[in-house]
Amino acid sequence: MKTILFIGLVWPEPQSSAAGIRILQLVRMFRRVGYEVVFASAAVKSPYSHPLYQEGIHEEDIQLNNSGFDAFIASLKPDIVVFDRFISEEQYGWRVREHCPSALTILDTEDLHFLRRARQDAVKRGTAIDYYNDTATREIAAILRCDLSLIISKNELELLLETFHLPAELLYYLPFLESNIEESTRDSWLPFEERKDFVFIGNFLHEPNWHTVRILKAEIWPKIRNCLPTAELHIYGAYASEKVYQLHQPKENFLIKGRAEDARKTLEAYKVLVAPILFGAGVKGKFIDAMQAGTPSVTTVIGAESMSVEGIWGGYMEDDLDCFSQKAVGLYRDRRIWYEAQEKGIYILHKTSSKEQFEEPFLTHINALNSGLSLHRQRNFMGQILRNQQHSANKYMSLWIEEKNKYLR
Repeated sequence: MKTILFIGLVWPEPQSSAAGIRILQLVRMFRRVGYEVVFASAAVKSPYSHPLYQEGIHEEDIQLNNSGFDAFIASLKPDIVVFDRFISEEQYGWRVREHCPSALTILDTEDLHFLRRARQDAVKRGTAIDYYNDTATREIAAILRCDLSLIISKNELELLLETFHLPAELLYYLPFLESNIEESTRDSWLPFEERKDFVFIGNFLHEPNWHTVRILKAEIWPKIRNCLPTAELHIYGAYASEKVYQLHQPKENFLIKGRAEDARKTLEAYKVLVAPILFGAGVKGKFIDAMQAGTPSVTTVIGAESMSVEGIWGGYMEDDLDCFSQKAVGLYRDRRIWYEAQEKGIYILHKTSSKEQFEEPFLTHINALNSGLSLHRQRNFMGQILRNQQHSANKYMSLWIEEKNKYLR
């Protein structure tokens, strides 16, 4: 039995974030095809961390800047190591390569952090997007050091290939891995007439979600409420802070609901998801959840990025905030348009995120890559340079911290 080690930035919380769903989908895929799966993280578990052990996955607590990890991985001898986001690769990559040099290393980017930061800076400063920030330097270096990086968005794949000219053989497009929506599931959805109100959902540790809620409160909701005075907007999201709860205004039908214990079950009760997202990256899990719940949505072009199919969206894509509000009202009122949007959502989900479509080719690619790993690494000469140089910088910084910590105990 082959062994795969996932090194998590955090323990997966699938009910808190799309990142938690994503990493859990990868874990389950490898488990399903017979790998022994080990998940390790230096993070502290929360009450919402998924109980991986219940699915036959071994959990391992590890520490940052501690040689105990060296003994652990040398004993485990994994065939594959998956780094959860580039920060995990920076912290543990050099140790993996030193003690398990033949292990295939995979970076799951989740989304491109440098792209999200560039867009966020551009929106806040009112300037053009500048991709060349220090996060880009670190993230792309991690991509080059790994044997393969998983890219969840076609737009991000294009950016890496055409703007940064990364070798195509180091990148693999792998979207969310969702089950197709069966007829029985569709039959269980509440019909148009039994749904009501608007909804937004998003983890509040994620800056784009907080920014979006402020736009909803200040710009979008007053316009919608003028047309639909009895409708309510319910805001869900894990880790809502006091500044989020300060927006709770029952007199304005703007209600902060906090964490949704089951995002998809929660969304099934609502008529329209509204998400005027102005910056971000990757694929937005809230729309996957909405499509799985049969709930149409109104978002921006950035919000629908890498999910719309030839301009088709399960609702509307609109960047102008006045038009955004009008289209949200129209979708809420019009039964025919609403059902058409629901059908489009099903089509998009099956077209862009079907695990039946993407899992088998990916696993075949992994097997082929493992068979020709030496030649693959030889062709990635820039990666060799970075493993030699940047690897050493991370290595000796980590060793220095470890020695310093000994004297602080």
